[in-house]
Amino acid sequence: MPANKRVRGFTLIEILVAMAIFTLIGLAATGVLTSVIDSNELSEERFEKLQHLQRAMMTIERDIQQAVPRPVRLNAEKTDVVMRGGQLDDSEDDGIAFVRSGWNNPQMMLPRSTLQFVAYRLQDEKLERVYSNYVDNVVGYEPKVRVLLDGVSEFKVEFMAPASTDSNDRDNEPDWTDSYTGSVLPKAVAFEFVSQDFGRIRRVFALSGAQL
Repeated sequence: MPANKRVRGFTLIEILVAMAIFTLIGLAATGVLTSVIDSNELSEERFEKLQHLQRAMMTIERDIQQAVPRPVRLNAEKTDVVMRGGQLDDSEDDGIAFVRSGWNNPQMMLPRSTLQFVAYRLQDEKLERVYSNYVDNVVGYEPKVRVLLDGVSEFKVEFMAPASTDSNDRDNEPDWTDSYTGSVLPKAVAFEFVSQDFGRIRRVFALSGAQL
């Protein structure tokens, strides 16, 4: 190596500038990574809540569309009521109670029928499904409760009454009513509730067993 040619390295300032640049790049990358992780967690949480909502709506749809005109004993007394709804005593808002069919009992191995009493109510901002193993239960029997949705601030049920037998009323459009107690099934039932996560949701179900 020639004597007049000196080996030159990085100065202290250049090293400090390089370290500052790499630090800024690292901080930016960390911020982006944190944002992606938080966004992914939020998306997973939102998706889980959406799946929960979809399962709840499928449960409601299955029950309503399998409703049958089977009366239920109230306080051990026989009645002809097959569906009742509106302001119920055990619900903080509206409620509905009826009997559904299609409850799976393979080869009738279980000591019960394929019919099931179900009800829906609002308690402590929870939309609950109330059910029992038998359609007619003894006095004092406590039904089972399953929470379908949390964070529900309002629950309303509306009913479209069955077609009138009066020839003068047959041509009139049926009206929706906010309460129903009848010996036949209504033509349709509307569920409407307010969710903290998804806002106001309304679904209308036609009843296959209703009299047209």
